[in-house]
Amino acid sequence: MKCGKLGNPGVCAPCGDAGSSVPQQFKVTPADHLVLLISSVSSNQWRGMSLVGRLQFALLMALTSRVAGLSIPLEVEQPPTIITRTSGPIIVLPFDNLVTIRCEAKGNPPPEYRWTKDGKDFTPPHIATSKSGSTGGNLVLQNKNLNLFQGKYRCYASNKLGTAITEEIELMVPSLPKFPKEDIEPLVVKEGDPIVLKCNPPEGVAPRQIYWMSIGLRHIEQDDRVSMDIDGNLYFSYALKNDSRQDYCCFVAFTRIRTIVQKTAMVVVVKSLKPNNESADSSDAVEAPPVRKPGLLLPSGVQTEKVLLKGEDLHLECIPEGFPNPTVNWMKLGAKLPPRKKLNNFGKQLAIPAVAESDEGKYMCTVKNPAGEFVHYFDVIVEEPPKWLTEPPQSQLTVIGTDVHIKCSVSGKPPPDITWRRNGDIFQDDPVSNTRVLDDTVVIHDATPEDSAVYQCEASNTHGSILANVNIMITNTAPVILTRDFQTYAVILGGDITMNCSVFSSPPPTISWAKDDIAKSIKDERFLRLQNGSLQITGAEKDDSGEYVCAAFNTEGESTVTAVLEVKDPTKIVDPPQDRVITSGTTVQLMCGAEYDKSLRSNFEVVWRKNGDESLLSLEENSRYFVDDVMLQIMNVNLEDQGIYTCTARTSLDEDSASALLTVLDVPDAPENLNISKIKSPWNIWLTWEPGSDHNSSVTEFIVEYEESQWEPGRWKELQKVSGNQATAELALHGHLDYQFRVYAVNSVGPGPPSEPTEKYKTPPAAPSRNPENIKIQGHLPHQMDISWEPLLPIEHNGPGLEYKVSYRRLGVGDQWKDHLVKRHSFVVRNTTTFVPYEVKVQSRNSHGWGPEPKIVTGYSGEDVPTAAPQDVAVEVINSTVLRVSWTAVPLATVRGHLGGYNVQWSRKRGLLDPSKILENSRSLSFPGERSHAFVPGLKPFSEYRLTVNVFNKKGNGPKSDPVAFNTTEGVPEQVPVLTASNAQRDSILLVWGPPPQANGILSGYLLQYYLINETTLEVVDSQEMNITGPDTTQWQLQGLEEGSLYHFHLSACTRAGCGPPLAQESNTITSGHLSLTPAVAPVQSSPNCSLSSPISLPGNSTHLSLVPVLLNISAYVSDTCAKISWTAREEQQDTQLYVAHMNNRDGNWRISEAVNASQSFHVIDGLVPGTMYTVRLMAKSLLDNSSIFEDVFHTQVKGVGAQQRNSSTHGWIIGTMCAVALLTLVALMVCFVRKNRGGKYAGTPPPRQRQDMLSMEKVKEKEDLHPDFESHGMNDDTFCEYSDSDEKPLKGSSLCSLNGNDTVGDSVSRDSLVDYADGGGEFDEDGSFIGEYSGRKHGGSVSEPSGHNPVTA
Repeated sequence: MKCGKLGNPGVCAPCGDAGSSVPQQFKVTPADHLVLLISSVSSNQWRGMSLVGRLQFALLMALTSRVAGLSIPLEVEQPPTIITRTSGPIIVLPFDNLVTIRCEAKGNPPPEYRWTKDGKDFTPPHIATSKSGSTGGNLVLQNKNLNLFQGKYRCYASNKLGTAITEEIELMVPSLPKFPKEDIEPLVVKEGDPIVLKCNPPEGVAPRQIYWMSIGLRHIEQDDRVSMDIDGNLYFSYALKNDSRQDYCCFVAFTRIRTIVQKTAMVVVVKSLKPNNESADSSDAVEAPPVRKPGLLLPSGVQTEKVLLKGEDLHLECIPEGFPNPTVNWMKLGAKLPPRKKLNNFGKQLAIPAVAESDEGKYMCTVKNPAGEFVHYFDVIVEEPPKWLTEPPQSQLTVIGTDVHIKCSVSGKPPPDITWRRNGDIFQDDPVSNTRVLDDTVVIHDATPEDSAVYQCEASNTHGSILANVNIMITNTAPVILTRDFQTYAVILGGDITMNCSVFSSPPPTISWAKDDIAKSIKDERFLRLQNGSLQITGAEKDDSGEYVCAAFNTEGESTVTAVLEVKDPTKIVDPPQDRVITSGTTVQLMCGAEYDKSLRSNFEVVWRKNGDESLLSLEENSRYFVDDVMLQIMNVNLEDQGIYTCTARTSLDEDSASALLTVLDVPDAPENLNISKIKSPWNIWLTWEPGSDHNSSVTEFIVEYEESQWEPGRWKELQKVSGNQATAELALHGHLDYQFRVYAVNSVGPGPPSEPTEKYKTPPAAPSRNPENIKIQGHLPHQMDISWEPLLPIEHNGPGLEYKVSYRRLGVGDQWKDHLVKRHSFVVRNTTTFVPYEVKVQSRNSHGWGPEPKIVTGYSGEDVPTAAPQDVAVEVINSTVLRVSWTAVPLATVRGHLGGYNVQWSRKRGLLDPSKILENSRSLSFPGERSHAFVPGLKPFSEYRLTVNVFNKKGNGPKSDPVAFNTTEGVPEQVPVLTASNAQRDSILLVWGPPPQANGILSGYLLQYYLINETTLEVVDSQEMNITGPDTTQWQLQGLEEGSLYHFHLSACTRAGCGPPLAQESNTITSGHLSLTPAVAPVQSSPNCSLSSPISLPGNSTHLSLVPVLLNISAYVSDTCAKISWTAREEQQDTQLYVAHMNNRDGNWRISEAVNASQSFHVIDGLVPGTMYTVRLMAKSLLDNSSIFEDVFHTQVKGVGAQQRNSSTHGWIIGTMCAVALLTLVALMVCFVRKNRGGKYAGTPPPRQRQDMLSMEKVKEKEDLHPDFESHGMNDDTFCEYSDSDEKPLKGSSLCSLNGNDTVGDSVSRDSLVDYADGGGEFDEDGSFIGEYSGRKHGGSVSEPSGHNPVTA
């Protein structure tokens, strides 16, 4: 015999003796760790055992619906374990469509199911699948012929490792309850005899309720004489004559199946007794029944045995009979009745709820009346079904060769019988086998893996049974670590974390931990190894992050698993919400900025709660709330939003919270409990109230309103304001009114709702409390006086019969008051002296008396117009536009009314520049009050005027004074309308302008100031000025300028009074290199189609050449509705931005194009009106100032003309025509120069520089004919022969000759426009450019005959 050490040192067991082996016990750790800790055995024993193989199954035990015992992952092979079952019995109700008997088990492999019924195999009609998706063994029966399925069912769940079973489940299918059809004979008794009416209710689904009623459904009254027992029988201790009736009916209600059944009505006949105690049918006898000795109608005999289960309610009944009616007393022999006992049914029933073993014994009931007594005994026996003494037997796991004990400790009364099963099959004690059955214990000696199975212990007695499945596993297994490898754990810095190492093994393993393969790294006191193998870290630090290895080993082998720990930064709110005070109806924003570990971004969230209730801020249900990562926004805030708002920033590991108080300001609530009390009189009352809530904003005032039903019913008006710290108001009321009052409060938010109105308060009538106000005394006619006043409001009448007493008298003459009573609010006094003072007073009265003494008001009678004119009128001319006029005031008596003031009228008779033109322009000014002089502004200079003065009052104007004539002096001229700079040369520039619209005197000449400008700094380098004495001069050739320089020019017109405001212009002189670049002159041809139009070639007329250098070959192609402006840009100008502006000269409105790149070489203006004159500008900026690169005027063609011309070009002789036109063009150019030399529109010799320009232009033209420019002449070849006399229109500054005989050179068109304006036919816009149409033209679109003055050369 060898001795091997077991779990405790020094304890030996004989080896090889199966009966002497000590069973190895084990414990089960909590299910979440999935760890089996097995007690130690000796190393010699382990070495003697062979490894069965991989883990095959886990053991589970199920009781009712709870899972207890071992729990290992389902991935490991294991026998079935019942996890869900139906507890019996099952009662099928009539309206149940389906009946399901549940049976679900887990196991690996998945279990298969079979059922037995009444101990025999049963094939179910349908096996259902559980909601979780796993295959279950639920038995589903259709509600059809269910009575065929009554019986006791048991479920078997099996796989290759074993079989688990359930307790028997009884299925009961009760039939519909009903009373049998029967004929019941009438029950005839004597008066005084007992009566028993049997109900015998049918069987049915509990609970049931029994009633005794008549056919008319009237309850049979019950008392100490008439009562019903538990089974529904009706007892009469003695019969009375009035107990006779034909319709005693027993009704039974089954509430679960909603069914009521009725027994056939029973007839009871009670016969009365004669005086000799003989029965008789006569109803005249009224004597009482004879005395009867008491007895028991229920129960029978003298002793009854009552057996019930522990926990049930005990009901003992003693229903007596006899006369007089006996009393019932209860007692327990040898003990007192328990305190919880109850006496029901008029003392005839003893009830003890939930009986226990202590309630067993002998009970006695005694019935007694004067004739005697009767006793009955009850033997009460309390039994109970089987139950576990402590807990069901637990599943066991042990090593090979040990003894296994399965003890089934149960109790019950009577004592239960124990039946043992192995995988659902009954087995009994077998002396030959290693498995012995010793009553309530099964012992497996020297267990082997073949002994592994599911053992069932079933204990039963007459009251029921209990069953336990016990899984026994015999195996030797190397450690199996159930925790997932490389499982990641996260912990917040400073927090605690437990890393699991759940191990399954037999024998038990040794577990160790190491970090980064260094065991010493977890020796710190912050690291704690738990009994279940897990590692706990307290106060985690950043350095704790890393990989941890858990190693488990025993004699059968070893296993490791790696855990990864990540230490995260904590979540912290850095921008917490702040307390806010917000007005109702507005929007509030609460911020909640938080910092958190960015690796937790996916599950980071900010949750808002109000007053701790998170569900209150359900964003989907409340559209007023909006939440993003850092903000809560509440729109249209109301009082319900007030509270403490807490924002919680949380991740899956931690959270941080911050709170803020949101205070909502709203209008005050309505005051309550208004009360009225009198003070001194019915017209003076106190109104009191109780203020409502101010909603966080103090009440500043209360407004008392009233409504009266006589004059304006339904309209509430303000009566009085009261300070917000008061809740009372003293009110002065008017008489003869029905008042109602209400009050509302006002705070900083606004007025609140009004209170409920008071009851009506009626004031008695009284005399008026005031007189009319705002008395007006007027005289609309000279000899009468109109008196009017504001009448009293209807509520101020204070009573019926309101009228007014009007009193008046002349002031200061001692007259008596004259009185008149009127009902209206005006009175007219006639035949008065004109404009004399009166005293007037108005007093109110009604049928209850006069108002207070009225105030006296002074006024005047009617006015009349003045009779005298001002004298000694004199004028003093202050300057050319202002004069001072003076006069002698008229006597006040002649005013005949309130003096209004003086009128001054003046009229301009003629201008002194044109005395023959009569104007008669009149104006006037009124000067209020008493005065003798005035200043008259706004006169025209150098004009003849006439002036008069008159006095006026409210009635009208008096006579005018004698007229005074005077002349205004000369003034400075207006600004010249236009100033252009053109024909720029190296040292000269030609300036052209128009005379001022108004000379305001005799024009003496012009003042020209010009400044040399540094184009880099824009500073003035040099300045000059000159007086141009010729008043008719409109152009000036300014010489002696610096080559290639920028000049600013200021030109003013002058008279003897001085010079007017200047008009500015600027231009550049050119360098010698540009002289030969002046483009040749080409004639104008209009065409309806811009693409076929002939060009108008123009010189580069620049007024701001410092911004954009001179452009070459500027030309225009004109049709009826469009114009094409073309140019040639040099290389350095390719990226320059240009703007094209055009204006209809009829309306004067400029239209500016978008920016055009100079490299584009052209711009098309469309949408023009046929037959209309336009001004066009080419500018370097999008501002309408005087700095334009090019400006001119053109005339669009009339529709149809161009089309006819184009049609002519299709004729066969077009080539000859073109040649002839070319020849004529050359002749015309020669004539142009000849006529220029002989004199143009301005008589005299052109300036020398101008002659040189023309010669230079001829040379350029010749060069262009030899080397045509594509941009400017690309269309000449097709349209050269289409010129028409009526369509010619030169452009300003183009230096070309028209073909209609009216030859001009240079700026002829520009000068025409200025002369025409001087004659009054045109107008200028605000920037000084000419926008009027030509006036006085002989031909539309042609240039007028030359006329004008010789140019002056400086």
